[in-house]
Amino acid sequence: MQRRHLLQTLAAAPLAMSGARLFAAGADRPRFLLVFLRGGYDATNLLIPTSGSFYYEQRPRIAIARPSPTDAASALALNADWGLHPALRNSVFPLAQAGQARFLPFAGTEDLSRSHFETQDSIELGQPVGGSRDYNSGFLNRLAAELDAQQALSFTDQLPIAFRGPVRIANAGLRETARPAVDAKNRALIASMYQGQSLGASVEEGLALREELARDLSPDRMKTMTDAAGRNAIPAKGFELEARRIATLMRGRFSLGFIDVGGWDTHVNQGGATGQLANRFEEVGRGLAGIADELGPDLWRQTTVMVISEFGRTFRENGNRGTDHGHGSVYWLLGGGLASGGPVAGDQIALTATSLFQNRDYPVLNDYRAVLGGLWQRQFGLSNEALTRVFPGVRPKDLRLI
Repeated sequence: MQRRHLLQTLAAAPLAMSGARLFAAGADRPRFLLVFLRGGYDATNLLIPTSGSFYYEQRPRIAIARPSPTDAASALALNADWGLHPALRNSVFPLAQAGQARFLPFAGTEDLSRSHFETQDSIELGQPVGGSRDYNSGFLNRLAAELDAQQALSFTDQLPIAFRGPVRIANAGLRETARPAVDAKNRALIASMYQGQSLGASVEEGLALREELARDLSPDRMKTMTDAAGRNAIPAKGFELEARRIATLMRGRFSLGFIDVGGWDTHVNQGGATGQLANRFEEVGRGLAGIADELGPDLWRQTTVMVISEFGRTFRENGNRGTDHGHGSVYWLLGGGLASGGPVAGDQIALTATSLFQNRDYPVLNDYRAVLGGLWQRQFGLSNEALTRVFPGVRPKDLRLI
């Protein structure tokens, strides 16, 4: 085997690494998946403030109409103050009605750069803003150090910053992983080349994990998913199929995961009830509902899925029927074991010209680190000391989400 072929093979094989402390083993162990919408999605057209006139005054061309039983393009009523984008009518909205989806407005980070890359990095690092940063220490890696790295997997082609750190984490792009694993001859050759070397154990574990993932995502195992996706008019390359693959792996030993979805930077022709943003909402919504369906009721009760983005967008529409980089956002939390308390959670304020941050954006009232810390304290039973190691200098905010 030529060296370049060897390197290509190793790059395609995720490495299974040793972990730290174990958390609950077996089918009833808690599961957490972080879904990162890269590009700063327009949260204001996801969770619509329907009770006042300010939203409609500021978005004359892209606003979503107030809930109406006769208008399929109108917002889906969550409560007296908030509505949901109609693209989620058949996916996330039924979960919200069943108490399995909640939304956290005014959420985000104190980072004010409004730069995609800087803010994404800031969130994934989870370190204090303004101080020196360690780009080799992401907050999910620190969480894995408190749990079990062998049960953590990044469903991405490249390991994200959130999972970087001393605890080595496996990553696997799902489209690539679904292909056949390295054959027995080449596996033996690779193993022999690294026998007795420091990387030997990691290479062998990586190849074994590659085979495990390929088995779990084999055509026979995935046939049901493909058929279901075809009936729902979602192409095989869509997020729904990828989300169902994630759920397949999280039915097994993987309990901590990360996936990112691009295409949310909607400066021009964003659309309202229909259009490019609505299409993305529909695709992601079907994928999230697919995770619940694929896991089944029992495992879904042990699972939480948090959907975040680097920032929200301007409250006012721009001159190109779109929105620009903002600050506060809306996070989604889904799971079968959410606590009662209504579909919208966290600290909130009435939206007026004077309550906007810098007269343009949602303010951040619910820091993502504090919110996640409170969630994980309940879900994983982490102590205050452990949470301080995951999010230095942050006090957990218990919103009683689960």
